[in-house]
Amino acid sequence: MHSPTEADACAEELRAALAAHGKREATTLELLATPAEVAGVRRALRAYGADVQLCASELVTNVVQHLGEGVPVTVRVWCDDGGRTRLEVTDPDPRALPVLRASVGVDEESGRGLALLDALAARWGVAHGPGRGKTVWCELEAGPDGGAVPVVSAGGPGRAATAGRDPR
Repeated sequence: MHSPTEADACAEELRAALAAHGKREATTLELLATPAEVAGVRRALRAYGADVQLCASELVTNVVQHLGEGVPVTVRVWCDDGGRTRLEVTDPDPRALPVLRASVGVDEESGRGLALLDALAARWGVAHGPGRGKTVWCELEAGPDGGAVPVVSAGGPGRAATAGRDPR
């Protein structure tokens, strides 16, 4: 598991590797989901751009809010040959599935995270592995500067988030 200090050191190593190779390598972070680690994840993924940082932050925050603090989480990010960036957040609870809310009241303090992810991602969903747990994933299109760019949602509010969004 990485502490915030270890996450910062990992982020520095990642930035150095990216600069040396001129590309974004795969990154895997294993941590215990806490509010402090959410900030560490954002710092560690800085090289992938603000959209990836935001999506990762929202997904790890969902683990903290819906499963509790201290739950083991694995965050994986990589870029495919087509220029898409894939983000995966794996936690041990196969039952707590994300749900995209149709609307959130202006006075509500939460409930917007998946709407942000849905607006930024080209597609997203939930996968159950052979073991216990689940992986919530999303893919973001690469922009002209190599960063992720938002894709207009093909579905809109009210889609079943447990299946995610895959326009193919």
